[in-house]
Amino acid sequence: MRSKLGGRVAQAAEIALATRKYVTPIDVLTGLRWLHDRHVETWRQGRADSLERLAAVDAVRMEEALSHLRAWALSRDLLESEATYTAGTRDRRPLRFTVAGGEDLERAFRVHWLSPELSEARRRQIAERHNKAPDLVVVAPLDSWTCAGCGETGPYLIMEDDRPHCLTCADMDHLCLLPAGNAALSRRAKKESGLSAVVVRFNRRRKRYERLGVLVEEEALTRAEEQCLADEEARLRRRERDRERRAGEDAEFQARMAAEIRRLFPRCPAERAEAVAAHAAVRGSGRVGRTAAARVLDESAITLAVVASVRHLDTDYDELLMSGVPRMTARERIRSRVEEVLTAWRA
Repeated sequence: MRSKLGGRVAQAAEIALATRKYVTPIDVLTGLRWLHDRHVETWRQGRADSLERLAAVDAVRMEEALSHLRAWALSRDLLESEATYTAGTRDRRPLRFTVAGGEDLERAFRVHWLSPELSEARRRQIAERHNKAPDLVVVAPLDSWTCAGCGETGPYLIMEDDRPHCLTCADMDHLCLLPAGNAALSRRAKKESGLSAVVVRFNRRRKRYERLGVLVEEEALTRAEEQCLADEEARLRRRERDRERRAGEDAEFQARMAAEIRRLFPRCPAERAEAVAAHAAVRGSGRVGRTAAARVLDESAITLAVVASVRHLDTDYDELLMSGVPRMTARERIRSRVEEVLTAWRA
């Protein structure tokens, strides 16, 4: 009989497998809410000595989850593949998952599980992407800081030897910033530049690092701009085709989500189900409908989307917030009304 943790691990793994055709331990740890994406990003930047330092549980508990993941993966006949994890720092040091775990445990964290349905070429492609050294990461800090090399400060810092350094001390002050917004130009400028680094800043409201742009050599940027001008028309046509394709995919996904809402809540009006799906599944919105769980029509994620709609449209929740009532207090006050509506729709 599967334990409670084993069931949660299996659920998180199933969502990752359905979404991408492979599963990693980090997928499971974030699916369990023991880690958030911002924690993983901080760790990948080399700003923490181990992932365990940022997790809500210790290495013993994480090891238990990995054992459940392995058992689940073997029961599904998934293929085992070991990846490398390196920091987005100048020294490209190997990243550690635990504070004091041995090599066997560290290796367990590096094991990825791939669907046997993937072609050999696709498996190689996934392995190459996972084993590729990450971009160097430069941080635009929100708070005051001091360079460990010269004692000065600056608009950007990069971590070296677990300490912040300014771009001058890191020999990167000759690079210029290309702001985010033009993917083709950024991609080509990075390719042309012998040295480059992604610039990020932490968004306190969204609780995640957001990309500001990329630092590249000025000559590389000039060459990239010339390349983009040469094929601008072709890229515009391709973007239009991609836009039309995404619009079709979004419409199909929203229709499937609306149908799932009607299945879970048979008495929910059809137009309301469609409105919930249209709102929750907007691409790039960050809403629950765009989560990995919702994209595979996970029941819990779909229910959360419906609850969010009921909260805002069928209760005085928004008025409570506007009057200064704390969010969690407001949710507690309208909880019974939300349950009343959900019960009526389930009947």
